[in-house]
Order: sequence, then structure tokens, then C-alpha cells
Amino acid sequence: MATARLGLDTLLLTSNIDRIGHLSCNPAIGGLAKGHMVKEIDALGGMMGHWADAAGIQFRTLNTSKGPAVRATRAQIDRDAYMRVVKRSIFAQDRLWVIQDMAETLCLDAGAVAGVRTACGQDFPARAVLLTTGTFLQGTIHVGLTNFPGGRLGDAPAAGLSASLRGLGLELGRLKTGTTPRLLKDSCDFGKMDPQPGDDPPQPFSFMSTGVPLPQVPCHMTWTNEATHAAIREGFDRSPMFTGVIQGRGARYCPSIEDKVARFPDKDRHQIFVEPEGLESPEVYPNGIPTSLPLDVQQKLLSTVPGLERAVIMRPGYAIEYDFVFPTQCAPTLEVKTVPGPWTAGPPPGTSGYEEAAAQGLWAALNIFCRLTGRPPFLPGRDAAYMAVLVDDLTTQGTTEPYRMFTSRAEHRLLLREANADSRLTPLGRELGLVDEARWAAFSEKAAMIRELLEALAQVQIRPDAATREVLQAMGAHVPAKAVTLAELVRQPELRLADCAPLWPRIADCLRQRPDAVQEAETICKYEGYLKRQAQLAAQSQGLEGKMLPPTLDYQGIPGLSREVMEKLAAIRPRTLGQAARISGVTPAAIACLEVHLKKLERAAATNKP
Repeated sequence: MATARLGLDTLLLTSNIDRIGHLSCNPAIGGLAKGHMVKEIDALGGMMGHWADAAGIQFRTLNTSKGPAVRATRAQIDRDAYMRVVKRSIFAQDRLWVIQDMAETLCLDAGAVAGVRTACGQDFPARAVLLTTGTFLQGTIHVGLTNFPGGRLGDAPAAGLSASLRGLGLELGRLKTGTTPRLLKDSCDFGKMDPQPGDDPPQPFSFMSTGVPLPQVPCHMTWTNEATHAAIREGFDRSPMFTGVIQGRGARYCPSIEDKVARFPDKDRHQIFVEPEGLESPEVYPNGIPTSLPLDVQQKLLSTVPGLERAVIMRPGYAIEYDFVFPTQCAPTLEVKTVPGPWTAGPPPGTSGYEEAAAQGLWAALNIFCRLTGRPPFLPGRDAAYMAVLVDDLTTQGTTEPYRMFTSRAEHRLLLREANADSRLTPLGRELGLVDEARWAAFSEKAAMIRELLEALAQVQIRPDAATREVLQAMGAHVPAKAVTLAELVRQPELRLADCAPLWPRIADCLRQRPDAVQEAETICKYEGYLKRQAQLAAQSQGLEGKMLPPTLDYQGIPGLSREVMEKLAAIRPRTLGQAARISGVTPAAIACLEVHLKKLERAAATNKP
């Protein structure tokens, strides 16, 4: 969508047109740190937040008891509605073509990738090829000790592309992920479960959304127990995980239920969120019990869970193994280093999750656009976006297991709030041309109101007269002994900026026009000291980020570097000193050696100038 909207003729080559927009695993979007990336995609002018809002049937803000930096939006999605809205956008987009076929070979011309050849023998020339193959590369599905080829249940794998990638000199590894059985909704007893309602009113993802169109429904929660765990243990001898059949590394932070039972034997229960697959879907998704156990064991463990005793399995849970590209073989733009032309995004460079894949897809698309139009690469820093943290972690440190984004991975996370994703990234999206006039006007209106409110917070004086005392006492707030600014008043923990409307009437107007601007101004005010300190730390780190390393630098000839550091630097070829400092095993002393060497190169270049 991004490359087509930016004016590039784009072909979406897919193995099954009917599956466009299909949420292969959990029908949900967002979550901790993931919701931040959906907001960032939207702020740049991307589509995921818009689609999620159109198909969401439950919205919840997570971590509401914690600070605004780690609060995150999560939406339960109607799977069929999401596919409809995605297809509607895809097929209505100018300069975007869709063809059903399977890419088999990357075609070369003059040492660069110049298109693909498909299973049906079609050749498609292209100046750039973006590989977003999900779990399909040599995909193998496991249900117990039975296994068979598949990209997901019901879809064929991509069988030939892995060999083509190896032919380009890329090293591939093997990863594993899993999903839960899908259950017949009418066979579940929701009266034995705890209802889990969403937010009222629901808070959408997109900065352009004014609400959500679909009815909102609850999820339900139940728990495993000792009988469940006993049934699971009885199936260990037929588990592909514990019998060595599965070789790929699984997701550390989304383990299968059998892995949880084996690793945490002292834990007597695990949560299961029973989530609807859609408003009209006959299926539910028991989130929390992904499994590759045999089907009879899956049925037995479900029979022990309150509310699921008579649950009918409509589709089995399964594990899937697939090939991936070790991500340190990719540049920070997500273009592979071995040969110009191919780019990767999603599970191919080692991530797990719709949101991580979408963030990388947009990142790669914008860099393809920049390359083909002669612009500098799109590379915002780690202090500007979670998607930057994601890409930098992958291309600098690599991964041997499915990578999942968390707020703790971002050292500047106080600056990376969901609510300010637009102020961080919408100007960049506008500069590139992905942010349209309507979005830019809405952003500009919000930004102007935030500036107005921050100026007022610093300047408006609140005097402790009788009327003020009455208002503050009614709110349970502290009454100051002397005149204070509105900002000093709002920094009281129990006070909200919206509560201060009786003291400064302009707030009421702002709340009617842009409540999001009022909330953001309040956050900036309350956390001003922390935000300034975080911004200072980010500015300090920019010193190393601004020092570029020549792409052909001979690390073997730099005095003071150990052999290990030389090998790592030569393999990853960091773009900046900052990236080099984040490579595992590259010490501060090694960075100092690099700085000295760069200064020598700069002096030599200055001496040789005509």
C-alpha cells in the first residue's frame, strides 16, 4: 500500500488472494509495545490502525495503572471483517496490482536482484523485491508426531524460495511458532468463565478515527488446573517439542502450554482468554494454550478446563517450523547486504507478530521509495520510534528465536508514548508524501492546541481565592497558599487538566474540540522533568549516532581491536559508531579505538584535499 500510494508501480504477489488480510493466529492487534507500533504506522500514514479500527470488536487500554509511556492499546478483531476492509483498500488502490502465484526464484541482472520467477513460470521484472513470506518458507506443520508441509493450516508452503536465497549467499536458520485449537463457540459454557469487557468508550488506534463502527463484545477468562497439567504431561512422549522432532527455536515470550507446564512445574494454573473470532463467527480462540500436542491430548486437556469441558475442536492447535534469514545479514534499511535489490520484513528476518511485521514492512517500503527516488534512507533513531528499536535490534544484534517487541527494549521509552507517535513521525510521513492533506490538517490542529495549552500551563496564574478553594477542595486537591501557575497545580497527582476547566474556561473548549490534545499537554506537563532528562540522554547518544563508518572500512587494520571485535564488525558492517556500540561483545574500549581511527582518516582526507 505504501509504495503504491507513493507513486511506485507495485505488484502484490500472493499464494492465495482469498487470504489477503488473514490473521493467521490470534485475531487481535496491538498490546504492550505492539500497540505503540500500530500507532507509529498510522502516524506515518500507514493503514494498519485504520483497518483495525474498522474491524475491532473490543478495545482495551493495557497498563492503565502505570505511567503513560507503557500504556498500550489492544483490539480484538473480527477476522472476516478485517479481511474485507483490507481487500477493499488493496483492490481500490491505484498503481497496485495483485496476482496469485508463488515466487520461486529471485532473478539477477548485472549482479543485482531484478525480479522474481514464479511457480507458474511467470517472470516479473522489478527494481526492488520485498520478501514478506511469513511462516511459509519451507513451512512444516506439526500436530503431535504427525507433520506435513504447510505455510499455515490449509495453505501450501513456499518450497523453492529458500534455495534461491541461499544462492545469494544468505545463511538461513529455522524458527518455530504455534497456535491454539479453535473451538466451537456454542460448545463452550461462558457462565463458568469470568467476563472481560472492553473499554467504554473504546479508544481506536488511528489518529484519524473518531470512533469504531462495529458492536463491542466481551472476552472471557478461565484457567487451567492440576488435572489439565496432568493431561498435558501424559502427552509429553508424543510431543514433537520433547521428542526432538521440532528443531526450530520457539518464541520465548509466547510458549506453548506444554512448554509452560514443563518449565514452571510449581505453577498450579495458567490463564486462558477465550476470545471471539468475529461477531458472526462460530469459532472462539482460547488464547494461552498454543500447542502441538496430539489431537486427542488437546481434547483431553480442554475437558478439564472450567467452561471448556464439552468444547468441540473445529481446528487443531499446531506448531509450525519455517526458514528465516539471520537478520544481521540485512542493512538498517532491511535490504540484504549480499546483493542489491532484495529486502525482507516480518518473520523472514526473525520477528514474531503482526505488528512487528507491519512495522518492518512499512520501514522497508519507505526505504525502497527513498532508494528509487534518490532520497536519503528512512532511518529515524531509537529515540524516535519503536519500529527503529525493532529494526536496529535485529540488524545489529540479530536473533536466534522469534523476536517480540517490549517497551523494556527501548532505552528512551518515556519519549515513545502511543499518544505522541504523531508528533514524532507524522512530519516524516508528510515529507515523504505518505501523509495526505486531511491527516496533516488534523495533526497541525492538534499540535497547535498542545502548544497553546503548554503556554497557558506555564503562564496562567491560579490564585487561592474563595472560589478556587471551593473547586479544589471538591476535587480533593491541595489548595496552594499563594498564587501558582496552572502547571504547578496540574502536577498534583490527583489533578487532571480536564478537572481545571472551572479555573480556566478555555480548557472546556479544547476538550470539546481535541480531547487528545488536552491529554497530551497534561502528560508533558506532569512528566516535564523526566522528559527533559530523557531528551538529554537521547541527545548525548546522538554523538555516536552522527559518526558514520565507511561501508568499506578495513577493520583488520585498526590497532587495538580484538579478533572477536574485528570479526563482528566486519560481519555486521555497522553504519554508525552508535550502532557499532550496540553490537554484542564490542566494548567501550573498541569504540574508542574506532573513534581514534576515524579521526586519522578525517585528517588524512583533509591533508589530501586539492
